[in-house]
Amino acid sequence: MAVSGKGRRAALGQFLTAAGGLAALPALSAAPAGAGPASVWLEDLTWTELRDRIQAGSTTLIVPIGGVEQSGPFIALGKHNQRVRVIAQQIAEALGHALLAPVVAYVPEGGTAPPSSHMRFPGTITVPEEVFVQTLMSAAESLRVHGMRHVVFLGDHGGYRKSVERAAAQLNRRWAGSAQALVPPEYYRASTEGFDALLREQGFRGDEIGSHAGLADAALQLAVAPDSVRSLRNAARPGSADGVYGGDPRRASAALGQRGVELIVRNTVAALRRDIAR
Repeated sequence: MAVSGKGRRAALGQFLTAAGGLAALPALSAAPAGAGPASVWLEDLTWTELRDRIQAGSTTLIVPIGGVEQSGPFIALGKHNQRVRVIAQQIAEALGHALLAPVVAYVPEGGTAPPSSHMRFPGTITVPEEVFVQTLMSAAESLRVHGMRHVVFLGDHGGYRKSVERAAAQLNRRWAGSAQALVPPEYYRASTEGFDALLREQGFRGDEIGSHAGLADAALQLAVAPDSVRSLRNAARPGSADGVYGGDPRRASAALGQRGVELIVRNTVAALRRDIAR
């Protein structure tokens, strides 16, 4: 269909107006000045920025370990990844000389044939223990080659603690003092026994606090990633068939969780300062 001269002029005017508006937008490829060097996350840095940070003394690298698993009907599957990301960043920033590797999200969560443990619930992702151990060791060796002298494994999930400790022990034998792999027990101890004691001091019972997806888990999650916790108001009490073990999350709050986060950070930072100074 033919377009009149008047129509072509109108279309041209609309195009130029739109182009002028686009020209006013900032370039999409332009990163904020200084955004990379200010971050403690390895994946936010260029290789030259990382090289300079290592040369300036940032030779401690924290490897946060999470997992993708069911946590009942109220907490999202990424709980451990979200929690360890927030808490590990606070630990790295408090230490002042530490950087962070990307969160390790694929961890042992049970068998698949037949499904066992958390694998009985949709969304949980598992890997064989040996694959997990070798992944940790390979990542740590990569970091040592590039100049890291202390590689710290922070595991947010109790189910793979022995696997992480095994990886660290093998690395320390291999490195023979040229570098050190650390697994501070204070991190997990503070998030479980320590936070449990704190909650009991506040009047909460053991059958509320729970061992998985109960009040303790929900409170910590509300403190670090509130959008990942579904509404607990007027909910029926969940049980083991729902993936909640020995607890009741319904009275959880972000304020309670923040006290737990502060405890984990404080105890882990103190332990790492002690161990790295040796």
